[in-house]
Amino acid sequence: MHRRIIVPSALAASLLLAIPASAADFVPGASGIGDSYYPASGNGGYDVSHYDLRLKYQPATDLLEGTATILATTRQNLSRFNLDLGLKVSEVRVNGRVAGFATSGDHELEVTPAVPLEKNKSISVVVRYAGKPSELKIGGWSAWHRTPDGGVAAQEPDSAVWWFPSNDHPLDKATFDVSVQVPDGTQAISNGVLQSQSSRLGWTRYNWRSNKPQATYLATLAVGRFDITTDRTANGLPVLNAYSKDLGDNDGAARASIERTAEVAEWLESVFGPYPFNSLGGYVPNVTSGYALETQTRPFYSPRQFANGANVSVVVHELAHQWYGDSVSVADWKDIWVNEGFARYSQWLWSEKEGEGTGQELADYVYASHPADDPFWTVKPGDPGAEDQFHLAVYDRGALALQALRNEIGDDDFFAILKGWPQEHRYGNAKVSDFVKYAERVSGKPLAELFDTWLYQPVKPAAAAASAAGLTAAPAARTAGSSRTVKPAQPKSWKKIAATNTIHEHGDGR
Repeated sequence: MHRRIIVPSALAASLLLAIPASAADFVPGASGIGDSYYPASGNGGYDVSHYDLRLKYQPATDLLEGTATILATTRQNLSRFNLDLGLKVSEVRVNGRVAGFATSGDHELEVTPAVPLEKNKSISVVVRYAGKPSELKIGGWSAWHRTPDGGVAAQEPDSAVWWFPSNDHPLDKATFDVSVQVPDGTQAISNGVLQSQSSRLGWTRYNWRSNKPQATYLATLAVGRFDITTDRTANGLPVLNAYSKDLGDNDGAARASIERTAEVAEWLESVFGPYPFNSLGGYVPNVTSGYALETQTRPFYSPRQFANGANVSVVVHELAHQWYGDSVSVADWKDIWVNEGFARYSQWLWSEKEGEGTGQELADYVYASHPADDPFWTVKPGDPGAEDQFHLAVYDRGALALQALRNEIGDDDFFAILKGWPQEHRYGNAKVSDFVKYAERVSGKPLAELFDTWLYQPVKPAAAAASAAGLTAAPAARTAGSSRTVKPAQPKSWKKIAATNTIHEHGDGR
């Protein structure tokens, strides 16, 4: 018989392995992810990789019943962790075992697993829940639109808590499977590709898959009676558009705009590079709101966006977000310019392509339209504050910054940046400072001062700064032999672009 000899170091290591972590080593995950503007948004201690949502919705009563399976990885030793959900929970299981749970605040679900969770371990969480989303108000507002034939979840910066449990912040993206059972004759629309559809005993189930990382606020659900059109792009990408059957006078204009989705996406690929997701489309439910939202692969449009006729510019804006905002998402909500400045500038580029006003002409017109004492200039697009996150200045002043950059570095480097940035940060998150560094790297020029002037100073850039950036330096150009000033001509595209200024103005108390 041979005696096994263990040297002291090996013995110590074996003893360490045999001793479980003390209860003191396990602590609750943070109840917020650390966002500057929304401290309660998201949660700490874990990262989600996938949501599997199995839902049943009754339009007549607005009752939503759900079972959510969440796959995640722990990032610390967890005694407890939070999810964000506003509906009533009946059961939670973690790794198959019944877990304790409690609620706090407006939307915090505190989950205590039967066994503490070790760091860097894969976990599964199953949550059973139910409720009427239209009855849930947080801070006086709702992300759930009740419609005559159903309901819709679409809002920014929060919408998930109205219909599924999540780590509700763009920093924690995941893939999604959304399966929805609704009464026959009613459709359920979500993100990505419709995998299957089946009917049984008066109910129809729709199974959707979004196979690329997606922020929770970009997940959408629409239940109602829709007219659905389908097609494929030249590259084989599925296109699905949906229109509520009771859009009234807005129906024709909505279709005339959204049916150009594939054309607009094809053009945007020439500007921003390959389309990053597995499907295209848009939907117009019969809601009373006036905004639109870049819900991933399938933007949401309010009928009022088309009250004055077709407007392809709003389609350009929301599809541009698929690159800037969806594929590359904010790391913190103060970085909203990374989303909105680029989406607005894409409208300017579309105008340029259509021969209805160049980016330069639109920039000159915006600069001239706001005198120095206009509060427009007090909003800083690079850090506007939570109350001004969707202020017009974030859009128009944000686009001015991009025109100033274009003039400073030239078209070759500028358009290389517009394509390269969403490739470098594909499916991830980024900050304004990340973009500044990237632009400096590509152009080889110091650009911090330019971005500080156009994104961070709460004043109108002086005539000298505007002139240096290639913009019309005065609020009007002087005529020959006269001290009278003349405002730059209004570009032909201006009214269509301005009609989208309410694009992210939120109703329901926002």
